[in-house]
Amino acid sequence: MDIKEYFARISYQGSYDKPDLATLTDIFQHHIRAVPFENLSIHCGESIELDVEATYNKIVRKKRGGWCMENNHLLSWVLKTLGYDVTLLGSKVYVPEYDAYADEIDHLLLKVELDDKSYIVDAGFGMAYQMWQPMELISGTDQPQTPGVFRFVEESGVWYLEKVKRKQWVPNQSISASHNVEEVCRRVYLFTLQPRDIEEFRARNAHLQTAPDSLFVTKSICSLQTADGIRALVGWKLTEIKYNYKDNMDLVEIRILADEEMEKTLKEKFNITLDKKFVPINTSRLCLF
Repeated sequence: MDIKEYFARISYQGSYDKPDLATLTDIFQHHIRAVPFENLSIHCGESIELDVEATYNKIVRKKRGGWCMENNHLLSWVLKTLGYDVTLLGSKVYVPEYDAYADEIDHLLLKVELDDKSYIVDAGFGMAYQMWQPMELISGTDQPQTPGVFRFVEESGVWYLEKVKRKQWVPNQSISASHNVEEVCRRVYLFTLQPRDIEEFRARNAHLQTAPDSLFVTKSICSLQTADGIRALVGWKLTEIKYNYKDNMDLVEIRILADEEMEKTLKEKFNITLDKKFVPINTSRLCLF
């Protein structure tokens, strides 16, 4: 594995001799705009491995994306290589349809210690709840970013991540019953500061890509952060969001693709070329926005 090859993959040309917050933020933003959050392996007959060399080969050399356990595991290697103090953490994702958090840890994120402060670095949540900057680990303080206002709330050693979304302007609202057009505060996930090892995620990694009721089995997902928003392909639905488009509203544009458009869209919108046949799916009622 070669750090310069990784930098070429994310088009990073900045300095990296000083492990400071500015460098961390710059690398992080290049990563989320170059490496999609995606689970397409599940839907084209591939398995998702947690070995960092396999993840490196997939994301860096094959120019694919990955889910949290791939994106953040690879990023932890990058940051450790550059001299950052990195700890793996585990979180439980909030599911609004059930008004509950997951029963077990199902999301990997990173904690970075820097200048006597702690930062949460999460390049693997994807969609519209993806942070665009490392977040300082402080409770009850709004941390405005381009996607919206994020904040942590700590209660008895448990940390909760929330995001306040802007109102949304959806020109073709008829095909988008799932988008909330009002400004809303949304819980994202909870976590503790207990250090984790990648081995602790192996069982969940296997479960999420095989269980019939897993969100990732019932939805094919590919999302990428852009310079001004995000684009996401869930099943056959292509959604493109421009943050703060006008009057403190996000512009949401939606198009339903035909099967014959999928391969071209993955290449043009996400820079992804798959080795095997991709079979899109969207049978879950859970909303990712």
